[in-house]
Amino acid sequence: MIDNELLVKVSDLFKKNNYKIAIAESCTGGLISNTLTDISGSSDYFDRGIISYSNTSKIELLGVPKALIIKHGAVSSEVAKAMADGIRKKSDVDIGLATTGIAGPNGGTPEKPVGLVFIAISTKKKTWVKKFNFSGDRLDIKEQTCIAALKMLLHVLE
Repeated sequence: MIDNELLVKVSDLFKKNNYKIAIAESCTGGLISNTLTDISGSSDYFDRGIISYSNTSKIELLGVPKALIIKHGAVSSEVAKAMADGIRKKSDVDIGLATTGIAGPNGGTPEKPVGLVFIAISTKKKTWVKKFNFSGDRLDIKEQTCIAALKMLLHVLE
């Protein structure tokens, strides 16, 4: 369950700082964008959300180098960083956020198990990437990713 208090804090900080955000979501399928826009007045800070599920969309829409995906895989810190940087630059916003991961129940490997998620936040000064290993079913993993992304945003905005 998404903590409404956390969501309100993030929303208030975006408004207070007059920042805009764009989001590139893979494993979360738009859940973070949907969650951020659940708050009235989110149009003040929410610019756009792209569901870049396929590798082709990551390359075409976000400018992720194909070689990066081939070398590290779509679920990697390197690709998450490129996605966040790409959405921020292409949208000309203050903050870019990206998620990539394996929500399951299929698709996991011993090296990259179901629940492996990378979340990246890009600003003009720095990009942060965090690795997570969530558990539960597909919806649990998506929700845990959304909550973790909101907490990362809170940390960056404070």
